[in-house]
Amino acid sequence: MRKRDIVLKISQDTQIKQVVVKEIVQRTFDAIYEALRSGKRIELRNFGVFQVKRRKKRIGRNPKTGEVVPVPERNTVVFKPGLEMKKHIK
Repeated sequence: MRKRDIVLKISQDTQIKQVVVKEIVQRTFDAIYEALRSGKRIELRNFGVFQVKRRKKRIGRNPKTGEVVPVPERNTVVFKPGLEMKKHIK
């Protein structure tokens, strides 16, 4: 599902113009990006939790050549689904 699909679904269900829905969805995503960028944890009740985790540096391997490659430490976003989501996806 793409952002466009979300906008269309909300627009059809609520009779709100697509332009308005698109702006709201984009602002929501922007708020999530900013919170993650500043290191905050985002908890959406019954949906899940987004947070930034620091991955340690490690030694990796190029699967094609078998060469040992150092992988630097970096930040990554992790998502943990909430109870309601787990029930719906089951």
